[in-house]
Amino acid sequence: MDLSNLQPAIGSTKNRKRIGRGQGSGTGKTSGKGHKGQNSRSGGGVKAGFEGGQMPLHRRLPKRGFTPLTKKVYALVNLKDLECFEAGSVVDVAALGQAGLVSRIQDGIKILGDGELSKALTVQAHKFSKSAVSKIEAAGGKAEVI
Repeated sequence: MDLSNLQPAIGSTKNRKRIGRGQGSGTGKTSGKGHKGQNSRSGGGVKAGFEGGQMPLHRRLPKRGFTPLTKKVYALVNLKDLECFEAGSVVDVAALGQAGLVSRIQDGIKILGDGELSKALTVQAHKFSKSAVSKIEAAGGKAEVI
């Protein structure tokens, strides 16, 4: 086995359709576009969402809700996920990222109170739920808002 013998698996690749290459090809003459009409022309066809002049669906349906410009999106971490840290350690943004608990930090990290915490940890985050703060302090740790 060497680089000169490499080839794709059988059936994994397909030849492209060569249109307008004579009658014998099966897609000669009109190149699979039929006779005349809008879609047979160069640059022909209708824009996406066009329904033949009928009021399109996106205009028939009512507008609903809005997107607040000041909405904050937090990366969420539960207390049960913090059990992987050693007792007495400081759990901050970098530590959470290294442990794989947070992949993308949009507007910060929020610690939620799902699960139990059996170790005393110093947790540093942007936001905490009330239950998370009480459980962290009950385990002998500290919840510090960044």
